[in-house]
Amino acid sequence: MNYTVNGHATYCYTGAKPLDPAKPTVVFIHGVLNDHSVWILQSRWFANHGWNVLAVDLPGHCKSEGPPPASVEDAAQFVLALLDAAGVQKAVLVGHSFGSLIALEAAARAPERVTHLAMVGTAYPMVVSPALLDGALNDPQRAIAMVNTFSHSMMAPPPSSLGPGTWLHGSSRALMRRVLASNREANVFHIGFKACNDYANGEAAMEKVQCPVLFLLGEADQMTPPRATKPLVAKARHGKVVTVQAGHALMSEAPDAVLFALRDFAAS
Repeated sequence: MNYTVNGHATYCYTGAKPLDPAKPTVVFIHGVLNDHSVWILQSRWFANHGWNVLAVDLPGHCKSEGPPPASVEDAAQFVLALLDAAGVQKAVLVGHSFGSLIALEAAARAPERVTHLAMVGTAYPMVVSPALLDGALNDPQRAIAMVNTFSHSMMAPPPSSLGPGTWLHGSSRALMRRVLASNREANVFHIGFKACNDYANGEAAMEKVQCPVLFLLGEADQMTPPRATKPLVAKARHGKVVTVQAGHALMSEAPDAVLFALRDFAAS
C-alpha cells in the first residue's frame, strides 16, 4: 500500500489487508540497507492475527520515494508523518538496528501516540567503526560483505524465516545490494550508517518515553552487542530485556523467538 508522506510516495507492506480503525496498529521499521521484507514472518503473522501492519520502506529505499533521512531525528519525524498519512492515532513501534533508534526518537517526540516500543538489535551509542563508514562510502560491496560477516552467527539455522537450509549470508547480501541499487542518487548505505553514528539523543529520548519498552537482543550480536544496551535499559521506565540465540540478523536467524517475543509484548 502506498501513502503520500511529506509529498512523496511511501510504500508499506500491510499483509494485503486494508487498515481497520477498529484494530490496533504495529509499525515495523527496518535498519540500514534493508527494507520491509526483513520483517516478512513477523509482519505477516500480525497482519493475520488482528493487527493493522505498516512495514515501511524508509524514504529513498526500494519502493519509497524521497530523500533518505540523514539523521535519526529526520527519520522519526517521517514515521510520525506516516502515522498521520495513514490516519493512525496510536501504534506499536518495532525497529531493528537503525530502525530501533528511529522508533525510540519517535516515541520520545510523541509519547501519546506510541503504546509500546520494541527495540530489536539495538545499542546506544550506536557507534559505527571508521572502516565500515569508509567502506560504505567508498567500497560499498566490500562493506556489505563485512556487515554480513558481523551480522550472522550461523550459516543456515533450522529453520530460518525463509525456510530450512536458507543461505542467510547470501540472501542478506542480495537484499543489501538490491537496496543500494534502488537509489541511484544517494548512497543510502553511508547515509544510514552516519545517521546511526551521529545520533546523540538516546538517553534523553528514553527519559521521555512513557510506554513499555522491549529490548530484543541477539546474544551473539557483534554489530550491536547486548552489553551496549545498558545506558538505555537504565533509563527505561518500563523496560524488559529478552535475549535470543542469534546474531544481529535475529529476525531471520531466530524468526520464531523474535515473533513470540513481539507477540507477547504487544499484547501486554
